[in-house]
Amino acid sequence: MGQKGSGLHLSCAYGIITVSIMPTTRTSHSGIRGVTQNASLERHTQRFRELKRELAQIDCFCKGTVLKRMMKCGKAYCACASDPTKRHGPYFELTYKAHGKTVNVKLSPEAAPLYQAAAQQYRKLKTQLHRLDNLSKTILQHQAKLAHSKKRSKRPD
Repeated sequence: MGQKGSGLHLSCAYGIITVSIMPTTRTSHSGIRGVTQNASLERHTQRFRELKRELAQIDCFCKGTVLKRMMKCGKAYCACASDPTKRHGPYFELTYKAHGKTVNVKLSPEAAPLYQAAAQQYRKLKTQLHRLDNLSKTILQHQAKLAHSKKRSKRPD
């Protein structure tokens, strides 16, 4: 089963030899490492399930950012031309990229908070998908290691 021992570690740099004694752990193929890999795999799988449940709670979403703009009208005699605090608005726009082009959609003041919430949901969705992707890769790596170790343990010696 698992045995602790010590290993001698030698290193040499610029003619100076360093000797250190390092603890080592020896395990059989079906020993402690397999148990910790299974526990780790189970933890990752449980977190994956939790993230999938969180995905179901996401509401309507849309890509983009809601902007609040104060505009100049372009008339030379208007107060907005010389005083930034006298600009017209607020005007709301949803801005996003589509096919490499920036798209601006004018929004009513009533629609702006709805689109703001939807844009926030989109960012949350992207974050959760990124986490699921990373977790999925980790789970697949653990499963591949387990499959490989099972294949190795079935070989006759």
